[in-house]
Amino acid sequence: MGRRSWSRVVTALALAAGALFTTPAAATASASVTLEATYASGLENGWALVERLKDNSTGFQAETYPPDGRGDQTGQTRRLFGDVARPHSSRFLLYHAPGWQTGAKSTPVLLVHGANQDADLAWANPNARGSYGCGRVSCPTTGLMQHLTGQGYKVFAIGFPHVTGDGYYWAEQIHDAVARIRAKTGAAQVDVIGWSKGAFNARMYVSSLRKSWGTAYAGDVRKLILLGGPNKGFDWGYRHGWTHDFAIFPECGGSLNAPAPHTQMVCYGLWRNHPELSYEGDAYPGSDDMLYRWDDVYPLSTAEQDWYTTYYGGTGFYTAGRGIQWAIDRGSLVRPLIDAGTPSSVPVYQLCGNMPDMALLHNEHTGPSDGAVFVASCAAGDGIANRASTATLALNHLGLGWSASAMNQITAWLG
Repeated sequence: MGRRSWSRVVTALALAAGALFTTPAAATASASVTLEATYASGLENGWALVERLKDNSTGFQAETYPPDGRGDQTGQTRRLFGDVARPHSSRFLLYHAPGWQTGAKSTPVLLVHGANQDADLAWANPNARGSYGCGRVSCPTTGLMQHLTGQGYKVFAIGFPHVTGDGYYWAEQIHDAVARIRAKTGAAQVDVIGWSKGAFNARMYVSSLRKSWGTAYAGDVRKLILLGGPNKGFDWGYRHGWTHDFAIFPECGGSLNAPAPHTQMVCYGLWRNHPELSYEGDAYPGSDDMLYRWDDVYPLSTAEQDWYTTYYGGTGFYTAGRGIQWAIDRGSLVRPLIDAGTPSSVPVYQLCGNMPDMALLHNEHTGPSDGAVFVASCAAGDGIANRASTATLALNHLGLGWSASAMNQITAWLG
């Protein structure tokens, strides 16, 4: 399998074409958010309605995208953003599942996807990218959205403009989505299910970890369910940097939309320089949010190329970079999130996996993990005031969102 197939596992997704219907922009229930368009027909993967909204806060600034287009929006998601490949960070999508008005359950559910995903792949069609797109050779064509809808839940999902966007932006838009759902359904609270980066940013909102212009937690989340959440961060890219780089550096055949731990790497005998595709660039604004050192718990693999200089910084035989501590100091939010703490009024549920078997990827193997996040990080209780339940299933990081065992556990917690 080639490097391009490898990178397909977690890169931005291309969805098939569909006719869309838009309505003129109008003000939403919140004066700070504008409804720009409504899409009510021709939607793929089972959605009944999608809204495009804009947060009018001046805190939102345009984010940098990878210059070669690997992080651009494509397919249905791009069309929902008004046929804009690189939407402004103030915009977001709110997907409505069938039954969002008529579901028997009184508390609506908001699904929050992770990095390099969208609402289609994450929740409605894990096979949206075809084979290997869900971490397995064969992927199902329906997901948690259909499962919960079938159980009588009013299901919504958020879609973000930048697939590795700033965590403060995502957290603010999660607040916006919850407020919009409450206004449309009349519900007092919403259950929020976050996956991976989405779990981290949903926890940011509930913990009121925000910028000065951001919104404090409004008491509007009934339950917070975290799937594969890096509650104590991760250092996967720096632990296995040389292998990770091969999937990123274009001269080595890479096209993965993820930050490299190095700015320079030798490809086919020549040093290649790509700071814009690294943690030291600006194209992955939300990626360093979740960095945290685990080298004092799980020793690094000394058998991997340039292992020392990759993690601690410097120039190795084939790579060069500043190391993980530089990136943590630049913008990690793990410690601030823990220190902020979740309110005791919000029960937090943590669903973790312990099978590092994601197809076509260098899985995390230096400690028990789901292939990307250590189980000890996912299940960490640091800063969580009300730990309602924690479960670990025989799943990898990508399977936590769509496998039957995960969906059954999520349903039991919601119930």
